[in-house]
Amino acid sequence: MSSRDSPSEDKSADSLAVIKQLPTDLLLIVFIHGFKGTDTTFKNFPSRLEHVLTEVIENLKVECIVFPAYETKGQLMKTPLQNAAVEHFADWLTTLTVQREVADGQGGGAGKTRVVLCGHSMGGLLAADALLAFVNSRPDKNAPLWPNIIACIAFDTPYLGLHPTVFKNSATKAVEYAGAARTVVSDVFSLFGKKGASSTVSGQPPLAIAAAPTEESGWAKWAPAAYAVGGALVAGAAAGTAYYRRDDIGSGYSWATDHMNYVRNLWDEEALRKRMRDLIDVQVHLGVTFRSFYTLLPPAPPSFSSPRTFVILPQRTSPIAAHFLPARNHQAADEVQAHTNMFNPRFNDGYYQLGLDTAKIIREAVMSARGIIESDDTEAQKDVEAAAAMEETLPDQGESDAKP
Repeated sequence: MSSRDSPSEDKSADSLAVIKQLPTDLLLIVFIHGFKGTDTTFKNFPSRLEHVLTEVIENLKVECIVFPAYETKGQLMKTPLQNAAVEHFADWLTTLTVQREVADGQGGGAGKTRVVLCGHSMGGLLAADALLAFVNSRPDKNAPLWPNIIACIAFDTPYLGLHPTVFKNSATKAVEYAGAARTVVSDVFSLFGKKGASSTVSGQPPLAIAAAPTEESGWAKWAPAAYAVGGALVAGAAAGTAYYRRDDIGSGYSWATDHMNYVRNLWDEEALRKRMRDLIDVQVHLGVTFRSFYTLLPPAPPSFSSPRTFVILPQRTSPIAAHFLPARNHQAADEVQAHTNMFNPRFNDGYYQLGLDTAKIIREAVMSARGIIESDDTEAQKDVEAAAAMEETLPDQGESDAKP
């Protein structure tokens, strides 16, 4: 018997033949932008992913939807359903799933529509907490998961916190700003001199300068109040979040206080680890795939002798490590640029590989949900088809991301 006549390959071929006779499945891929991101954060990535998956998965209708802009307030680390952002998203996804299932003829709440959650940055936290909320809200442990979420994929999400070098490099970058920025930096060190540069909040690391206010008058009004909030300068509400508000960072005290608890969550190590354990547990017991891509910048001597990441990674010996996947970027100038331009091929030469890796994860999740184990030859052929689809020029794109 040749390798092509093996029982596993026969099973794969027979399964695919059955699929082609069944009604078309519906796959909803929901993209969730990060803290202070916008509906355009993902650019053409969703439409390109939709195209690739349609090409490589038989009998599947794919719909990529970007969760509308939201305002995240309160503490994300509370029980997921106690958080307003998670509740809002859960309600939105529930309504969307029912609408799509009814429109697709599957029956409201039947669970026939499969869902993939894709979160960028803090959106990955929202996706994870929403998934765990749905899991925990089941009437019993044997009840099926609805909405029928089959995968949770994160993109540069600080599940274990922001990497300390982001703070250092962001602070270094701040002194390069011209005009008003230089005045701000001068004011910062002057303020530190008055209050004590080594001050911290409850033993937490001091927050770094990530962005410069655009007006000195706005900074003069905001800085004293910001310092009073945390005891250490919060010049932009931490390196991991402030760059989203670079243009209006000096808008006042209210913005900083409104999101103070949100930023503080990035230091709660035990809560971060618990979320990871829960996500792995959901994958083991409910089959919901969990993967987290992280931007990886190569060494750039002499300034940077080691690779750089935006997020803290699990230790290599940790069982969590296998769920974290590198998204290499050789073009971005620093970690923040790599993070914010993850879906922009002009600043990320790893954009197409990221798309292929994402499509492969989703495809494997769909096949697993269908109960199909594909042969190596079938997987290799689908990889070739996906690569071709990933580089095609798509119609009706405002800004093409096709390879030249």
